[in-house]
Amino acid sequence: MAGDHSADGPATTLEVVLERAVAGGVVLGRDHGGRVALVRGGLPGERVGIDVDEESPTLLRGAVRTVLDASARRVDPECANVGRGCGGCDLQHASRSLQREMRAEVVRDALQHTARLPGSVAAALTIEETEEVPVASRTTLRTVVTDDGTLGLRRFGSHDRISLGTCPVAHPVLAASIREARFEGPGEVTLRGSVATGEVIALPAALRDRSGRRRGRAPVARRVPDGMRVLDGPQDRTGPRWITETVAGVSLRVSARSFFQSGPGPAAALGRAVRRALGGFDPHRDRLVDLYGGVGLFTSLLGAEHSEVIEWSSPAVADARVNTAQLGSRVTRSDVNRWRPAQADAVVADPARSGLGSRGVDAVVATGADTVALVSCDPASMARDLAGLYEHGYVPGRIELVDMFPHTHHVEAVSTLRRTGPRAGGG
Repeated sequence: MAGDHSADGPATTLEVVLERAVAGGVVLGRDHGGRVALVRGGLPGERVGIDVDEESPTLLRGAVRTVLDASARRVDPECANVGRGCGGCDLQHASRSLQREMRAEVVRDALQHTARLPGSVAAALTIEETEEVPVASRTTLRTVVTDDGTLGLRRFGSHDRISLGTCPVAHPVLAASIREARFEGPGEVTLRGSVATGEVIALPAALRDRSGRRRGRAPVARRVPDGMRVLDGPQDRTGPRWITETVAGVSLRVSARSFFQSGPGPAAALGRAVRRALGGFDPHRDRLVDLYGGVGLFTSLLGAEHSEVIEWSSPAVADARVNTAQLGSRVTRSDVNRWRPAQADAVVADPARSGLGSRGVDAVVATGADTVALVSCDPASMARDLAGLYEHGYVPGRIELVDMFPHTHHVEAVSTLRRTGPRAGGG
């Protein structure tokens, strides 16, 4: 029966014409019967043969087996690991310019189907990507320990592990660690390097079960290259549990367990996008509220002298207090949903993938800020947040996409919103 699977893999191969990129790194197309197909490994405008993973009378899901009519913007992946099934980079077969267009298409789709803004607002909203981040820019990389003790990544949609050896999206500061480090025991190892100092710290962790709980022990380092320090291991006494990084000329402390952007180059690009979103923000006069502030990145890059940073993670709070001390910032350890809002001239909000949600929107609105820079890493949650803020008088005018994760479908967006109504509480 069509759609049945065997030990040899999918039983059905179908021809599909691909149309446009949609969320999740897939391209939407249709088969000869008009069924919608969501396809991995394809590009808009291509005619492909796909292996069907799932199907129903109205929907197909699958991956490209053969390209029958290729896009002129299809390129050969630069990394041999892609051919081995590595799930780290799912758009290496697309040119960089096409990757940008596909990300913008996904954002437009989310705005149309999720935000449902008034036609006049949607028509005036611009979406653009102004900077191109170098491919080899990632200084934080979460890896798995393979059977031979090397570091690797998982196959797409699988728990199978692939040894890397090299990784084109990793910054050169991580190259020796990826190539030479050896660990014993199953588990994960998060690498975090500093371009400023050349140091690399590694944080081993046991595997998690489906409920998210750690099971077993963390892997043990058996060999590490010079400049790499393993935390929670025999070398843990040799230095602090953080690195020092420089972003756009600003020195930052970043702990192993703190959230930080993919690297200093992408972080600087994101900071410039936030500065553009805030327009005429005066760092010497205006009050800033930095929600989900992490290590104080945006407050630090803006040089905001009247800022309150709201963050829940203890390591990040400790980092933020160090990083913003010279600015005299107030750093509050709190869940944004429980924070007592303070009046502000501007807000930067960088929530997790799930977005602000209704309570986060309420917190932004309660500040009465004239300008909001919303940093989003998921188009659907971004669209929901824009819709929620619009209901409270904040009109989006521009969305800038930042190429934080080259060769992947991941979207990082900075939205500019301006308040058109009275301040919250009538102020």
